[in-house]
Amino acid sequence: ANGAGKTTTLMAVCGLVRARSGDILLEGESICGLPTNRIVEMGVCQVPEGRLIFPDLTVTENLDMGAFMRRDRKGIHADIDHVFDLFPILADRRHQAGGTLSGGEQQMLAISRAIMARPRLLLLDEPSLGLAPLVIRQIFDIIVKINRESGTTIFLVEQNANQALKIADRGYVMENGVITLTDAAADLLANEDVKKAYLGI
Repeated sequence: ANGAGKTTTLMAVCGLVRARSGDILLEGESICGLPTNRIVEMGVCQVPEGRLIFPDLTVTENLDMGAFMRRDRKGIHADIDHVFDLFPILADRRHQAGGTLSGGEQQMLAISRAIMARPRLLLLDEPSLGLAPLVIRQIFDIIVKINRESGTTIFLVEQNANQALKIADRGYVMENGVITLTDAAADLLANEDVKKAYLGI
């Protein structure tokens, strides 16, 4: 639900808010208290709720911003081509200002901008928010593809629990800032309490 602490958790992972207690480990190494730019350098990238693309920059310029910390120009060009393969509509709109794109296209651009950083861990905050069902299906298909093809670990925060659990390996239910339930995604989908409380079944 809104206010459960989902976005705050992602912001803490990225170093944008400080954890009050405990630790945040990335492959066994503490990242708690590190500046956000250092966390990005270590391979963590977030697609924030609301997309937050650069509206006055073109699609290509937004993608370049995602690769800001990289110096391998040849690799950056190859990754832009890869993004355009994932989202052909962005290739068609490459010279268009990001703010003139539809909501679904902006979400595609926000995900693509994050991919340009070549993250090991990709944090997605409500990628289906405000999108049409057909676009949501396309976005979720791409999330699966990114995970399978690049091996990128994806931490997906999503109120559309049914859709999220169908593509996830593992799920966590958060209530009032506390994880109240965790299990394999398939088992959570089959859990009667989860069905009643979160899946509307």
